[in-house]
Amino acid sequence: MGIWNQIQQYLFIKKADPNAPKSTWMKYMHGMNRISLVMFLLAVIFIVVKQVVIPMFR
Repeated sequence: MGIWNQIQQYLFIKKADPNAPKSTWMKYMHGMNRISLVMFLLAVIFIVVKQVVIPMFR
């Protein structure tokens, strides 16, 4: 499975593979990955706003 497919599944853009093995630990791992991905995207947005958007209005 490609990295872009996995990211789309984490963000609920694409449905998960129904043939993939399911276990409790995989759910936990994917949940943590989802949280870290969302936090990373929020941090990138925050940095862009702080470094680019705010100086434009000064």
